[in-house]
Amino acid sequence: MSVERNLIISLLKLTKKYSVLTEDVEKDSRTPSATSWNLLSKLQNEGLIYFKTNYIEVDSEMRLKLAVKAATLGADMEHISNLLCWQEFEEIAAFALKNHGFIVANNVRFKNATRKYEIDVVGCRKPLVICIDCKHWQHAIASSSLRRIVDAQIERAQVLSDSLPNNKLNLECTKWNHAKFIPAILSLIPSSFKFYYEVPIVPICQMQDFLSQLAAYTESLKYFPKTFNSLSHNL
Repeated sequence: MSVERNLIISLLKLTKKYSVLTEDVEKDSRTPSATSWNLLSKLQNEGLIYFKTNYIEVDSEMRLKLAVKAATLGADMEHISNLLCWQEFEEIAAFALKNHGFIVANNVRFKNATRKYEIDVVGCRKPLVICIDCKHWQHAIASSSLRRIVDAQIERAQVLSDSLPNNKLNLECTKWNHAKFIPAILSLIPSSFKFYYEVPIVPICQMQDFLSQLAAYTESLKYFPKTFNSLSHNL
């Protein structure tokens, strides 16, 4: 197991530009060629890499899945976090949302009278609008810090709701009569909190489960209802 874990960590280290020579992975992980071939073939069968004899290719989704697999094999979460960039969290969040029928917008920028705001990922699936802040935490986070992060995301979700409809924001939810804006935090490292002030704190490895169950417990979450009175669309 430790051999596979070390090889995956080397893959994460060496594929920041999404491709690497097989011999470089073997050298970095100190894995014999025969063992490396077997492990890389296994990872390809699991959909975690694209493996040819001389080189390996991955995409952002694969890198996130590799990171989760390394964690399940006992790799240090802080070390894994250091091997990923924050953009990859946004991409995997968007991918997961699309897989669950959401229409996705990344890096949504808006403002009220005095301030500018940005939400990393906004997913719309009638009547839900989930507003995700992607956090690249490298260690366990204190309650006081988490409160500031959650408060800021609550504010962003509320201001986004208040600012719509807006001709500069082409969000799917503006075609509806009603919407529920839900603030959420996405992280690589699990927090000791699953919810904070009714805001979900979602580890990346639980993103799919969270989205699968979201409709069932929406009413127990923090959300901002919105009625688009100026629109005449049917429910």
